[in-house]
Amino acid sequence: MYYFRGFDTFRLWGKECLCFLYTKFNGGDCNGYSMFSVVSVVVVSLACVTVVTNASAGDAGKMSFFITSVGPGNGVDLGGLEGADKHCQKLGSSAGAGDRAWRAYLSAQGKDFADQNVVNARDRIGSDPWYNAKGVLIANDVEELHSPNNYLNKETALDENCQMVNGRTEKPNTHDILTGSRLDGTLFGPRFFTDMTCGDWTQSGEGAVMLGHHDRVGPNDNAWTKSWNSAHLSKRCSPEVLKKSGGDGLFYCFAEK
Repeated sequence: MYYFRGFDTFRLWGKECLCFLYTKFNGGDCNGYSMFSVVSVVVVSLACVTVVTNASAGDAGKMSFFITSVGPGNGVDLGGLEGADKHCQKLGSSAGAGDRAWRAYLSAQGKDFADQNVVNARDRIGSDPWYNAKGVLIANDVEELHSPNNYLNKETALDENCQMVNGRTEKPNTHDILTGSRLDGTLFGPRFFTDMTCGDWTQSGEGAVMLGHHDRVGPNDNAWTKSWNSAHLSKRCSPEVLKKSGGDGLFYCFAEK
């Protein structure tokens, strides 16, 4: 029988992790590490690898919310709501959550009061509790999501790959998230008053769009500047202008069911 006489070979898995699991399953303390058998070390090491891998991979099976890691690539022209939903579905599927019906958190204004193609972002996303890619709760329902009691912030508003999205203090800053919505998740008036959705998500030049700050950080302490869904308007709809003001054409995706 061969024995390992130190933890140096296993530092990649963490000395603390090895020690914890060894004492948990074998009793005693870590002072007797020289008595680790090959079998014990292999079993403990594999357990540590499993823990680390699961923590890194997140919980795609439970994920029902994410920020898009990339936009479609044409500024605020998302191909309308249909194109935005398809983008959410594509990214959700790539992360192993394609069995869910993904919807973009976006409102549509319509061109005038007679236009029937209007919708509130809050009415598109279902009503179930939403969890990020790590299985962390974002909100229990629509009302909580649009209240000060939600759990959406820089640490929890992850993309579909379980990665944090850059905030205001990072480069490049990408904390401007497309929403076209009021604080309560409802649409603004028709576009003939003021365009808040870049032509209902079909323009990449002229126009403007309402943006939220996923990191809950703004230029001052006013609550609206820290809103996740309604912080300020963009200057235009093009990719170049969005990047200059701290955005990259990203948006929220929620699992409707």
